[in-house]
Amino acid sequence: MAETADSEERTGRLAAHRQVLAALALAQFICSFAGSNMNVMINDISRDLGTTVQGVQVAITVFLLVMAALMIPGGKLTDRWGRKRCFRAGLIIYAVGALLSAAAPGLAVLIVGNSILEGIGTALLIPPVYILTTLLYRDVTSRARAFGVIMTSGGIGAAAGPLIGGLITAGIGWRAAFVFQALVIAVIVLLSSRLDDPLPPDPGRPFDIGGAVLSAVGLVLVVMGILAAHLNLWLTFGLMVLGALVLLWFFCRIRVRERSGREPLLSLALFRDRTSNLGLITQYVQWLMLMGTSFTVAAYLQVVRHYNAIGTGLVLTAATLGLLVTSLGAERFAERRPQRTLIVAGFVVAIAGVAVMIVPAGSSTNAWAHVPGLLLFGLGLGVMLTPSVNVVQSSFPEDRQGEISGLSRSVSNLGSSCGTAIAGTILVSGLTRGAYAAALITLAAIGLVGLAAASRLPPTTGPYMTRSTGRGRDSSGA
Repeated sequence: MAETADSEERTGRLAAHRQVLAALALAQFICSFAGSNMNVMINDISRDLGTTVQGVQVAITVFLLVMAALMIPGGKLTDRWGRKRCFRAGLIIYAVGALLSAAAPGLAVLIVGNSILEGIGTALLIPPVYILTTLLYRDVTSRARAFGVIMTSGGIGAAAGPLIGGLITAGIGWRAAFVFQALVIAVIVLLSSRLDDPLPPDPGRPFDIGGAVLSAVGLVLVVMGILAAHLNLWLTFGLMVLGALVLLWFFCRIRVRERSGREPLLSLALFRDRTSNLGLITQYVQWLMLMGTSFTVAAYLQVVRHYNAIGTGLVLTAATLGLLVTSLGAERFAERRPQRTLIVAGFVVAIAGVAVMIVPAGSSTNAWAHVPGLLLFGLGLGVMLTPSVNVVQSSFPEDRQGEISGLSRSVSNLGSSCGTAIAGTILVSGLTRGAYAAALITLAAIGLVGLAAASRLPPTTGPYMTRSTGRGRDSSGA
């Protein structure tokens, strides 16, 4: 009888664990989906709201930028409010933004709903996803499996966003895509009913409001500078210099607070770990390439090749399939190969994929000629997304997970916003084959920076990740 009760209790814990992981993975999926699904709605939204391609690009970029700017404060708030409370608050704000976007009468309301409210909601709910995963899964194999599920969901959301968004747009209308997001949020709320916070919140923990403002303003100015490149190079230079100065002020503020014994928004100790720093660079470049390439191909197919939303989404599905194939092997890869090897291999394959995509720009082949390059690109991303996150999160102990999770997601989302901004800036100079090729060449060159950083990573796992003691075991012993 005792053995039967223990077995039933064990089965119940495992089921609850899987339900929580499903909620976390679906949360990452919908946030990544929101960042890419609008790429195939460019013509429909601009026509319906009386705006331009550049107007839609601004909405997409501002959404990614708000996430990047607020992810660090969002991660820090998890210590004060608790992981579960931040997760739930983020879901509610996100759902309100999605419904407001669905009813938007003009671009301004769309930006408020999609770019600002959904961005704030994402900044609150995504850090808990990575903190909870790190706390719940202790060994390298189970954590790689969990992060593999989450990163696969995120990658599929970003890569399949154009196809799903295209089908919804063509079948019902672009507004229905935002209703779809709200429905997914409702499912996540139900799945997260069994979510328990492994660590108690600390309401008395200080929160550096001034640091939060400075970090957000600095990041916004830098990305706005990139967006302004097609308007005036002097404006771009001025905004980026101003942004750099604000970020310098932010880091000086951190140093002063630490020396005086006060807790800063972000500890400078996070930047003293060489492995984590290199891992953050690879994350930044990965998401920059993913979102930049997705926006470039989507805009080119719609504006130059005159593909509709479904056609554009179908072409981009090649990247989704590639990403899915390799992401599902994250656990197996982690058991057999060092994290560094996986990240390096991923960059090599992804850069090769971008290079192959450049070929159609110089020929008269149809849009399906993009498929081989997109497939290679997706295969490369799927190999390296999970180990990059693993490297960073596993470099720090539990009491640093709120900070490093916020920093990690901020860097990734900054990469996403910069990818869209850089690609969009090049494309608006003239949506032609030459501009398309120039955008992809730029993204491939940035990919080489990520490859260089990956090659300098140590082959071993982080100090706060242990080797698996048995296949299929998770932190609960299930």
